[in-house]
Amino acid sequence: MTLTESVLEVKNFLQSTPIFQGVLDEQLQALANISILQTYKRGATIFLEGDPGSGFFIVKSGRIKVFKLANAGKEQILHIFAAGDHFAEVPAFDGGQFPASAAAIENSEVVFIPRTAFLMVLQQHPTLAIAILGTFARHLRKLTFLVDSLSFKEVPERLANYLLNLSHRRGNADVFELDLAKGQLAALLGTIPETLSRAFYKLSQDGMIEINGTTIKLCDRDRLMNVGQNK
Repeated sequence: MTLTESVLEVKNFLQSTPIFQGVLDEQLQALANISILQTYKRGATIFLEGDPGSGFFIVKSGRIKVFKLANAGKEQILHIFAAGDHFAEVPAFDGGQFPASAAAIENSEVVFIPRTAFLMVLQQHPTLAIAILGTFARHLRKLTFLVDSLSFKEVPERLANYLLNLSHRRGNADVFELDLAKGQLAALLGTIPETLSRAFYKLSQDGMIEINGTTIKLCDRDRLMNVGQNK
């Protein structure tokens, strides 16, 4: 692939992402010109907490986890980003360090937009900043939901909400595959695998779900919703 073809591929991809939908063609071209395609194998680190915030990322394919590690090594996944999602925008603006770490949970390709070049593009196209502000608001809502969930909900409640959201992402299917290994899911839900297994067992014993390996069947969606809402 030539450099021109690569830039065109990135431009077409950026146009399809929620963050840049509706952006003018010349603005997309300016972004594509400074973008860098990066590939990561499963498990590879993209950046570590405390690294200089050198730019932000948009997932082109695969999935990326953003996480923090406690002193004892316990992992808390803050969010998992899939194709079209973007992350690490705040350091790209304030020049600070990355506040968490990021790694690929499967083979992934990301578009990296370097901070210095990005700020120069914003100076030339200030309306782009409005699109970025919208992403800050959406990510703040997600972080608020995470804090609420970890602070006020027990693990079975968090699991019920996760399964309902996963069903929604699968077109409200009643039977679907878990999209994460249970160790990763435990880290996302702020618990340990043993406690997560007990939560699965409780929901299963109560007749709300059936489990067959990584396949989940929702048997009583209404009761599961009540559990997730702590009713």
